[in-house]
Amino acid sequence: MNRAKALVFVVDDDQSVREALSSLIRSVGLQVETFASADEFLARRDRLLDGPACLVLDVRMPGMNGLDLQRELMASSDPPPILFITAHGDIPMTVRAMKAGAVEFLTKPFRDEDLLEGIRAALARSEVMQGERSARAEARARFETLTAREREVLVLMRQGLRNKQSAERLGITEVTVKVHRHNIMEKMKASSLPSLLAMVGLLDEPAA
Repeated sequence: MNRAKALVFVVDDDQSVREALSSLIRSVGLQVETFASADEFLARRDRLLDGPACLVLDVRMPGMNGLDLQRELMASSDPPPILFITAHGDIPMTVRAMKAGAVEFLTKPFRDEDLLEGIRAALARSEVMQGERSARAEARARFETLTAREREVLVLMRQGLRNKQSAERLGITEVTVKVHRHNIMEKMKASSLPSLLAMVGLLDEPAA
């Protein structure tokens, strides 16, 4: 992971906590931005698209609390990995946060290394998620170049039909099917049938 591009967001209404966490995170070579409230963070959430990112989030804050912010972010198309920190944690709260996808739930005071380890895991997850989103977007862009007939042929390719079977199903010649298959492979930039099917399979998955 390129640490220069990785970004850690800290959302906590306690200024002393924000300053301490910012100093700690910067000490290991990571960029950090701090926010005093969920609303303040949401106004800058576009920065999540710049590179690998994660969110260190307090649970109890004035206005929108951390769990509510998590719920809103998880409903979006690009939710960041979240680590919760709180001085008032309990088991139901922890279970709720983890079930909703939190990477870690730390109770104050916590060890610096525990937080940094959680951040490293969250950023690694973010990097994987961004790679998947990029691959899905590329597959979608290539798929959009296919003609209506090529998409019909592609559906039959995914079903495992041979050229002759596809031709009979579509009411066209076998030679025409071969031409369409060749065009599909070229437009999708697929080196083999398995790679093509894997690429198209990405389009079946919900955006991460």
